Amino acid sequence: MVTARNYDIPALRARDVAHHLPAQSNYRLQADMGGSRIITHASGSTLYDGDGQAILDGMAGLWCVNVGYDRPELVEVAARQMGELAYYNTFFRTATVPPIELASKIAELLGGDLQHVFFNNSGSEANDTVFRLVRTYWAAKGEPNRTIFISRHNAYHGSTVAGASLGGMTYMHAQGGLPIPGIEHVMQPYHFGEGFGEDAEAFATRAAAAIEERILAVGPGNVAAFIGEPVQGAGGVIIPPPGYWPKVAAICRKYGILLVADEVICGFGRLGEWFGFQHFGIRPDVVSMAKGLSSGYLPISATAVSREIVAVLRAMDDDFVHGYTYSGHPVAAAVALRNIQIIEDEHLIDRTRSDTGPYLARALADRLAPHALVGEVRSLGLIGAVEIVSEPGTNRRHGHGGQAGPIVRDACIARGLMVRAIRDSIVMSPPLVITHAEIDQIVDTIRAALDDSGEKLAALD
Repeated sequence: MVTARNYDIPALRARDVAHHLPAQSNYRLQADMGGSRIITHASGSTLYDGDGQAILDGMAGLWCVNVGYDRPELVEVAARQMGELAYYNTFFRTATVPPIELASKIAELLGGDLQHVFFNNSGSEANDTVFRLVRTYWAAKGEPNRTIFISRHNAYHGSTVAGASLGGMTYMHAQGGLPIPGIEHVMQPYHFGEGFGEDAEAFATRAAAAIEERILAVGPGNVAAFIGEPVQGAGGVIIPPPGYWPKVAAICRKYGILLVADEVICGFGRLGEWFGFQHFGIRPDVVSMAKGLSSGYLPISATAVSREIVAVLRAMDDDFVHGYTYSGHPVAAAVALRNIQIIEDEHLIDRTRSDTGPYLARALADRLAPHALVGEVRSLGLIGAVEIVSEPGTNRRHGHGGQAGPIVRDACIARGLMVRAIRDSIVMSPPLVITHAEIDQIVDTIRAALDDSGEKLAALD
């Protein structure tokens, strides 16, 4: 197991406040706390901070460290590629070996008509590429009015201007004058929150119908695409009811609209298949991916598109004037390719589908669902959520809503478990190498945190 160097943690925290602006943070709180928690090293599914605390990583970093930490194979391939060719771009009709090999492998995993891959550096950039590529496709096809994207409330598609606009997070739209024009948002398939007590099939039909209603409202000839995460991650692990995705796919086909699957979280084994769309039995035209592509070891993302789209782009006989300095970075691509090989060699997807995923589902159902503060548990593969309620058998929230999750999350972290709070839920997305014992630790720690948070939660009411 890797060990940490000796760090002056108090000095690092002071410099964190003095110079470092962390992502999606309250900078006043960062200063008031005297700096961030400093993570120094990690191995397997466990993090270690500068105070010497071991923390089971129930979030796989940020939904991404699928093969776990401290994988020497990935370090070795990065060093080897750096020694051979540390960098060259993919502009000017050039390419390097690793992105060509990686694109071929991704096309194999996607199957069907999804045979072309454009590389980016983050999930946000992958969805920016979706935005520009889809609009360019329709213009080249002779239908320039098809510019509107339909997305969902509470969806997350990134933090860039286009990505945050495609997403449906109102708190993100409140900063920077978002969303940009040309994006419509409809209801999410959140059965517990927006269809409590409703028949699941009826709710799936209603949620899908909201998409068709918006298409008709803005005019089918103006709609370019519908974009959705197979399971909404940052929205609170929203697992759509059976039948929802086939209904959505049928609506897109009915009106000739492109279907975009945002696989940034669900891709590379999270749901027990290579991609989430494969679990739900649909066939998108465009797929964005990141995170598990390299298990977070280096920044890389990809946007895969169908043969038909590329045929139109080639026929326009002009540059697609989009791309990044580090698109198809050879070291990142080499690491991603080796990461995929690890997933294959260790049968992590089969294991998630047939072993650890069902084990997590049973543990949540048996040990957390009966808790008086739990309204619902749900999981699919190795992604799950626990809904916190003020009254069993209901979806009523403590206080004015949105306060319970952070209270229970902090109690979990204090007990050595990293999970995420999303409003009134605790969500988890552990590495695909998680063990049964570690899953037990996740569930038992959440239960203990709920027990010890009872008074604080009651005080909100």
